[in-house]
Amino acid sequence: MKFTIKQSLLLGSALLFLSLIFGYTGAWLYNSNVLNRASHGLQIASDVSMDRSGVRSISANGEMPSGFEQASASATPSVVFIKTVSTVQYDSPLSGLFWDFDPFGSRGQAASTGSGVIVSKDGYIVTNNHVIQGADKITVVLNKPKTEYTARVVGTDPSSDLAVLKIEAVNLPAVAFANSDLVKVGEWVLAVGNPFNLTSTVTAGIVSAKGRNINIVKNQFPIESFIQTDAAINPGNSGGALVNLRGELVGINTAIQSNTGSYSGYGFAIPANIVMKVVADLMDNGVVLRAFSGMTVGEMTSEEMKRYNLGTDAVKVVDLLEDGPAAKSGLQIGDVITHMGGVFVDGKPMFDEHLAYKRPGQDLDLTVLRAGKTLTVKLVLIGKTENQALLMKGAVNSKLLGADFQPLGETDKVKLGLTSGIRLINIQRGKTIAQMGLGEGFVVVKFNGKSYSEPEDLISAMEGARGKIEIVGKDRNGSNQSFSFYSY
Repeated sequence: MKFTIKQSLLLGSALLFLSLIFGYTGAWLYNSNVLNRASHGLQIASDVSMDRSGVRSISANGEMPSGFEQASASATPSVVFIKTVSTVQYDSPLSGLFWDFDPFGSRGQAASTGSGVIVSKDGYIVTNNHVIQGADKITVVLNKPKTEYTARVVGTDPSSDLAVLKIEAVNLPAVAFANSDLVKVGEWVLAVGNPFNLTSTVTAGIVSAKGRNINIVKNQFPIESFIQTDAAINPGNSGGALVNLRGELVGINTAIQSNTGSYSGYGFAIPANIVMKVVADLMDNGVVLRAFSGMTVGEMTSEEMKRYNLGTDAVKVVDLLEDGPAAKSGLQIGDVITHMGGVFVDGKPMFDEHLAYKRPGQDLDLTVLRAGKTLTVKLVLIGKTENQALLMKGAVNSKLLGADFQPLGETDKVKLGLTSGIRLINIQRGKTIAQMGLGEGFVVVKFNGKSYSEPEDLISAMEGARGKIEIVGKDRNGSNQSFSFYSY
């Protein structure tokens, strides 16, 4: 059948008209049935209400959202702006030519800023230790009104990078603490602080991970079990608050992962439970009453997890302090710790975090796997003074050589596969041992071909040595090393 041009145009117009009729009819039926049913479980763009203040709010399932606004309004008054002034040494171009002395250097004033969080109505404030470290003057500026106070340092804890300040004020808006153990990955959080001197800045994100160890705390006994968030954190946010949608403190913002020094997607906060314990100790005692177990734990490898048929993370004992709590309880190197206090041990950061909640004298209950058997172990935690005494047990100092010489304990001998050895600790910069290149924790196995068991004998031999000197030993990681020198 053939159509004329006029017939073809009429037929096309009729088909277009019918398509429009059917299209509108289908859309009306879909909107009346499908969308009406879906709106009972989903938030859609037309579900918008207007409150009396004229603010438009999107509701979900007929309820007003808790929203970021309430959390911001609750938490922001508790976050303060911290300004510090410090005395710094400015090096000259000749710095380093005269060892540690720079005759042409100068001293001057340097200013920096950060954030803090009010933890009590009578003026106690928590911040990062690195915010106020070395400061000659600390000024705290409240959110509203912008009142300035001179703050004094109540106490600091470099191992957790926390510090507590005190200002003379009353009726301050103290933050409420959340239980950071209950914070979930994927939960909404807000970062409140003063980045780039932009006071009272709030950013939003989620909890990206928990129990992060990023090796930024440069301390002998660091505590690192950070909450990771993608809420924007920048210089000046340090010491500020990470809060949940109820405005409760879940962490203190501390660090960012960045190649530029500014936010690039990752921020880290100290969990509120650690903050609460450290703050309480500093307020009550001026120092943190930290508990020590006398052991070092490490992460399990995937092969070890399979060998022990573990479906969740655990930690293994990698080092024991001679006569320490763990050694006395019967723990051995290689033991696998699956529970502490009845709670699953989800890696080393989690173990260190929960140990940080404890105080000296308290018990620590552990569930341990050893040679296919499950054991229950109880140990009594000790304080820093006792722990330090055990670390220095048997050590003899040599002022001439610039180090302490400590005989190896039986546990260390077994671990290193040695029958004798002397460990070098507390090595002083610029002294003989340091100039030899022997690192902290180096174990002298032989000096000029002879083994030593007593520190005094090795010290006498090294102080009196002349001519060619040969040292054979192991570094702190157990790797073999040897050195040759000439002494005059």
